[in-house]
Amino acid sequence: MGLRRKSRELALQFFYGRDIQERPSVDDTLAQEVEAFYSCFKSDQKAQVYAEKLINGIYSHQKEIDNALADCSHHWRVERMALVDRNILRIAAYEVLYSNDVPATVAINEALEIAKRYAEPESISFINGILDNLQGKNAS
Repeated sequence: MGLRRKSRELALQFFYGRDIQERPSVDDTLAQEVEAFYSCFKSDQKAQVYAEKLINGIYSHQKEIDNALADCSHHWRVERMALVDRNILRIAAYEVLYSNDVPATVAINEALEIAKRYAEPESISFINGILDNLQGKNAS
């Protein structure tokens, strides 16, 4: 497994944990939450670098990302999506919208591979459809 995939999985686990704990978004505590997360889970320190870029980027742009996902997911509100699906989508959407060093096709493929490991089987086509729509809108 590649280093960036490990980073994406760390970011997924971090945001999933935040959602489960229903943590409010408070700027002052994000660094502490990340530190606490790493103290509880053994992870590759090299993977943590990109994971933290994802975590900070998603956290900083979450409203914009969620709005973009809502625009691309017909009849689905982001807050009603399964936690794993929503966070996989946020990671890929961040990379598609804000990361110049990751091609959209790579971000989508990585999201689908992670979904195969963590999400329900029927979620894969759901995630693919939303991300394809996002890619199409972003390319315009």
